[in-house]
Amino acid sequence: MNGELIARGLDALGLQSGGSLLDGLSRYAAAIEAWNPAYGLVGASGDELVIKHLLDSLAPLPVIDALAAEACPGGAASLVDLGTGAGLPGIPLALARPAMEVTLLDRMTRRIRFLEAMKAELPLDNAEILEEQVERAKGQWHLVTFRAFRPFERKLFRRVFAACRPDGFVVAYKGKADRARAELSEIAGLYADERIIPVRVPFLEDERCLVVMRPARKAT
Repeated sequence: MNGELIARGLDALGLQSGGSLLDGLSRYAAAIEAWNPAYGLVGASGDELVIKHLLDSLAPLPVIDALAAEACPGGAASLVDLGTGAGLPGIPLALARPAMEVTLLDRMTRRIRFLEAMKAELPLDNAEILEEQVERAKGQWHLVTFRAFRPFERKLFRRVFAACRPDGFVVAYKGKADRARAELSEIAGLYADERIIPVRVPFLEDERCLVVMRPARKAT
């Protein structure tokens, strides 16, 4: 695994490129490579895994930090990563922000086994693992993140917004901003306001953005 590429990416993001974060990300990437043939965790390996998954997960960190501070001033914000799969973006975020309370939610048992192995191996003392469908998830968090849901779909997003605290934010990792903007019309009324924020991922030319939404007081 290209630890040098991870270190260069962390430098580009203004994050500490040595120590525990680099070590944790390198071990995590190596574990994905080792488990992938049997578990089908992600469709990438090598440099592509580092850039399109690890660095992609961490690139919005300044935005997530600001949202966490706004939603939970002076305290430890809670974050749930819905449909986390191999733990993306939840595990990189948990490694980068050990004070944040991160819940990794997925419905597939084989993925849960991998996540539990990562929690013990890395270790991830600030992470909780929850085997559940998004539609049946109970609880509320300051931040609700996901990468896997595309396109936005109204029935599912009722539950997504229900998982978000009234003072919190739903944070969707998306690709092109114009497509994200078009998808927002499908869930109109579920959010009180929205922002589309461009995100630059090191070594990646593809367009990336975040869609940040506050839940509506009464979803319609």
